[in-house]
Amino acid sequence: MKKSQVAAYYPIYLNICDRRCIVIGGGEVALRKVEILLEYGANVEVISPELDPELIELAKDNQIPTFVREYKEGDLEGAFVVIAATDSDEINRQVAGEARRRSILINVVDDAEYCDFIVPSVMRRGDITITVSTSGKSPALARKLRLQIEDQIGDEYIALTELIADVRTQIIKEGIKVSGASWQEALDLPALSKLLTEDGKEKAMAYLLASLKSKQR
Repeated sequence: MKKSQVAAYYPIYLNICDRRCIVIGGGEVALRKVEILLEYGANVEVISPELDPELIELAKDNQIPTFVREYKEGDLEGAFVVIAATDSDEINRQVAGEARRRSILINVVDDAEYCDFIVPSVMRRGDITITVSTSGKSPALARKLRLQIEDQIGDEYIALTELIADVRTQIIKEGIKVSGASWQEALDLPALSKLLTEDGKEKAMAYLLASLKSKQR
């Protein structure tokens, strides 16, 4: 079932951990989709008459169940997310039709009109995730912008994220009320990064806690 023209996509982060996600297709594109789904903890199944060698290896390692055959109606029952990644528009759209009838989230690779969601270009640094999307109009531009952002956010942000999370937990535990604006003022990232590197986490936490307490409501 073809979807109406989308004005804009609503950004959302989806919890797929331990959820059944089905990929229809067995080529390189399907492999990339499977690897990403596994990275986020999904229970992935693959249906395709032919499989990329790396998908075969994943199956041998018991990381994914594979069904080496053509897709058929009813295969999607119980799925949370489905990705259609075959080289056949007809099969992809049949998959999309079943998914829509079953109210299952569907992504058809390179065919946004049949998608409930599209997958943005993703940058990860520990718990930091930044996504870039052009609403499906130019994946190449989304990737270019994502690479530019990657150059600005180094691995030091992984430790900074953990430090700030620990301080937030401490602030909540002590019942200190700090506004969002005060948090923004207190997050002197260059100073925190320098303290963390040169003096350690304890002193960096003390610096941030003192700054936040001085701004409490």
